[in-house]
Amino acid sequence: MKNGNDFRTEDNPESPEIYAARLSLLGTTLSTLGDAIQTIAAGITLQELEKTNNQNSQNQPDQSKKIESMQKQIDQLTRKIERMDRRNK
Repeated sequence: MKNGNDFRTEDNPESPEIYAARLSLLGTTLSTLGDAIQTIAAGITLQELEKTNNQNSQNQPDQSKKIESMQKQIDQLTRKIERMDRRNK
């Protein structure tokens, strides 16, 4: 007499332990694959952050020079306006 919970059938001669071990192996494989994908994504993110940080560091001196140049222009324009203002008085 066959029990409904018996995994040993003519189509599936495996024991429940073997079936569980195969499922465990499949689950572990999928988990490992997921971890590998996550590691690759973290590496890509780190590279992009480093690249952005390096670009920002390189742009900093350029921005400082531009600000300095703008300040000089503002100072020159201020002096010209002051001269014009003195002439008109």
